[in-house]
Amino acid sequence: MKNYIFLYIAIIGLLSFNGYSQEKRVASADKKYDSYAYVNAIKTYERVANKGYKSEEIFKNLGNAFYFNSKFDKAAKWYGELFAMNTELEPEYYYRYAQSLKSIGEIEKSKEMLDLFDEKSENDIRAQLYKKDRNYMEEIQANSGRYEIDDAGINSKYSDYGTAFYQDKIIFTSARDTGSLGHRRHKWTGESFTNLYQSSVDEDLNPKRAKKFRCKLKTKFHESTPVFTKDGNTVYFTRNNYVNGKKGKDENKITLVKIYKATFENNKWGNITELPFNNDSYSVAHPALSPDEKTLYFASDMPGTIGQSDIFRVSIDSLGNFGKPENLGPGINTEGKETFPFVSNENEIYFASDGHPGLGGLDVFVGKLDEKGVHNIQNVGADINSPMDDFAYIIDTKSRRGFFSSNKGDSKNDNIYKFLETRKLECIQELYGVVTDLNTGKILPYTKLTLYDRKFNLVGTTNSDEKGNYIFAVECGTTYNIRAEKEEYTTKEQLVNIPYENGKTNLPIQLEKTECVVTIGDDLGKCFGIKMIYFDLDKSNIRPEAALDLEKILDVLNEYPNMKLDIRSHTDSRQTHKYNEALSDRRAKSTIKWLVDNGVDASRLTGKGYGETQLVNECADGVDCTEEQHQMNRRSEFIISDL
Repeated sequence: MKNYIFLYIAIIGLLSFNGYSQEKRVASADKKYDSYAYVNAIKTYERVANKGYKSEEIFKNLGNAFYFNSKFDKAAKWYGELFAMNTELEPEYYYRYAQSLKSIGEIEKSKEMLDLFDEKSENDIRAQLYKKDRNYMEEIQANSGRYEIDDAGINSKYSDYGTAFYQDKIIFTSARDTGSLGHRRHKWTGESFTNLYQSSVDEDLNPKRAKKFRCKLKTKFHESTPVFTKDGNTVYFTRNNYVNGKKGKDENKITLVKIYKATFENNKWGNITELPFNNDSYSVAHPALSPDEKTLYFASDMPGTIGQSDIFRVSIDSLGNFGKPENLGPGINTEGKETFPFVSNENEIYFASDGHPGLGGLDVFVGKLDEKGVHNIQNVGADINSPMDDFAYIIDTKSRRGFFSSNKGDSKNDNIYKFLETRKLECIQELYGVVTDLNTGKILPYTKLTLYDRKFNLVGTTNSDEKGNYIFAVECGTTYNIRAEKEEYTTKEQLVNIPYENGKTNLPIQLEKTECVVTIGDDLGKCFGIKMIYFDLDKSNIRPEAALDLEKILDVLNEYPNMKLDIRSHTDSRQTHKYNEALSDRRAKSTIKWLVDNGVDASRLTGKGYGETQLVNECADGVDCTEEQHQMNRRSEFIISDL
């Protein structure tokens, strides 16, 4: 995919060279590079480099120029030369080199570069996604085999991409030669400026012969990626910053892209206006509409962007006024490029990204969309995606047919492909767990479990097996109530929120005995699952959640007036022995004071702090233990001393 529309601006410093002629050539190339005339810059840089002149800046510029034009094989070559000169580079170059290597099939070396990128990056979302999902290739493979794909039949020898549904047609973007002797070419790509074309489609969305979309939307610069309202009377589209014969430029004299709106009146398109959040200083592109047409999604590098381009959304009111653009956030956007959004009537957002783990270049991803953002982002699989750039995915959810664009294939230009999705990519979740006795941890087989939705409508029932395990098939992003029932145990209900992502949700269930049989020497706290009376750090004040547990002890003491308790407080081994003993003793005394203040005769209570002298595991001083292991030693005991 030619990168003029990807909204990434490369800023390259001036170079210094030994030879005057070399300096003059490279200075000329830099000027072309900075003005997005990448085709011309590449020729100059390559001529200089092929004469044996080596420079980190030249290799960076060459690598970037090919990378931004999605020529990943050549990008890999020059990034390789760069890393041969210096292996201590900015983290971004490790990522670009990894992406380029991945695109030419050098997967292991790409992983090495991604590991180094992860090591050198600080809080980069792309590194976090890579660490979180190192087995992403397996997931991509699992999501593959779901499409029948074919050439759309409307491609030319030039770049064709970015389809949109419009009545009984598709509208797409093309740089095909107009046949005019004076047609203008874009310096970056070497191709003609793009125009909009149309093709009628049959009931199976098979396109017929393409022809120009003749209307007043056309200018002498780029027009691309439209989206139409359902009634066909409004279009939003991408165009260079050019309206009413005037070309706008940013501070670097670059003409960026904006989104424009036009309406269909009196059998013609007119009233072309730019959207109010456009700006000469940044790009806004690739509009997409929500199913109710009250929200416009788009790609931009406007202020507040996380990466090279992010996906934003903006509300549209009943009068056609726009709200304030909102970044969709790090749930979808990365430090890379996120672009070409499309929102289906099933509230799924499809988009292209080189920041989420993929096969190389841009991959197509899909996520579930709601008012909070995007969830359960998945790579759509290797049918659509390839080591090259794959993007501009649209789908008719009724027929499961659609189109996407890619520069895979021998021509290396962007082409439009049609597809039939034979199996939907669905979010699958299971709710599972084990049922045990709260006090003893004993497995409770054959426990009845009932699952309800949030409104307590019955969803299903099951019984735990002989090992106490249970399982329910559940829907992603849904809240349930689960009820567990067993003889001699108190029935328990728990709320559980199922995340919107493929996987399994673990919910262990612990049941209390209806009657807890205790005798002298037993810990009364175990009847109620009281493992610890919680205090603030280094303090001995009773916290509200601790008071709730003490109310249970108080109730039993009131029921059994002859019962006496020895209250014991323990700490873990962190801090000094003397400090822990004093702290635990203060906490034991605070516990006793609370019970006395609430009506228990002081003669029924004794207590002491034991600090770290009675550890229940090996976590003594100098032993490396987990937080969970230390937690076992931080406990409170209510030992029955008399009945």
